Amino acid sequence: MLCPSCGEANAMGAKSCVRCGSQLPVDAAPPETPAAAPVATGSVLGLATPRTLQPLPGAPPPVGPAENSGKAIASLICGFFMWFFPAAVAAIILGHVSLSDIGRSAGKLKGRGMAIAGLVLGYAGVFFIPVLLILAAIAIPNLLRARIAANEASAVGALRTIDTAAITYSATYGNGFPATLESMDGNEGSEPTCDRAHLIDSSLASGTRYGYEFTYLPTGASSILGKDAKAKGCTVAGSSSYEVHADPATRGTTGLRSFYTDQTAIIRVQPDGPAGSDSAPLE
Repeated sequence: MLCPSCGEANAMGAKSCVRCGSQLPVDAAPPETPAAAPVATGSVLGLATPRTLQPLPGAPPPVGPAENSGKAIASLICGFFMWFFPAAVAAIILGHVSLSDIGRSAGKLKGRGMAIAGLVLGYAGVFFIPVLLILAAIAIPNLLRARIAANEASAVGALRTIDTAAITYSATYGNGFPATLESMDGNEGSEPTCDRAHLIDSSLASGTRYGYEFTYLPTGASSILGKDAKAKGCTVAGSSSYEVHADPATRGTTGLRSFYTDQTAIIRVQPDGPAGSDSAPLE
C-alpha cells in the first residue's frame, strides 16, 4: 500500500511507513475489479436470448458447399477409355490440372479421388498400349500364316473333291468329263441328272471357297451326245479332258501358292504365281 504522507510503497498489512514512519491506514482494501458490462439481450417470457454475432470487418466470407471439378470428372471418363491412346493421354493431363485446381480452390472444389482414379487409368493405358502393340505385332503374322496354311490345305482338298467328282461323272453318265462345275452341282431335293449330278456342294460349284477361286476348263474335244447320255438327261456334251486352277482370292492374305489339277488327278503347285501342267507336283 502507499504511504499517504510520502507516497512510499509499503507491504500489505504494514502499520507504519518504512520511509517516514507515518502510521498507515489499517483497513485499506484492494481496488475492486469492475464488473463486466451486461450483455444486451432480448427476453421472451423472461428468458434471455443472445444477440446475433456479426462477422469482423475484413474477415473472409463464409465458404459454401464444394463443387465437383469438371476436369476431374473428365479425367475419370477418359480413363475408362484408356485402351485408346489419345484418351489415356487426356486422362493424365486433365487429372494433373484438376488436382492443381482443387489444391488452389481453398475447399471450393472437390473430386480429388476422381482425378487420382483418372490418372491411374491414364497411366495404365499409356503403359499397356505399347505392350499390346508388341503382342499384336507378334501374334497377327502368326495368325495370318496359320490362316493361309489352312486355306491352302482346304484348296488342295477341294481339288481332290473335283477330281473325284469329274471321274465319277464320266463313269456314271457316259458323257466324258463335265463341261462346267455347275454340271456336278445340284439341289438335294431333286434327283441327280447329267446336268446336275449332285457330286459337289453349291459353294464349291460357285467357284469361290476357302479364300480361293476355282476355275474349271474343259480342254479336250467335246463328246458326242449318245442315246445313253441323252437318256440320262445330258443336254450339253462333255469333254475328253479338263483342268482346274485354284488361285488365292487375295494373294498374300488368303493364300500364297496356286494349285492345278487335270484328268490325271495329279495336283501341282506354283509358289509365286498361277500353276499349270508344268508346275511341280505337290508333295
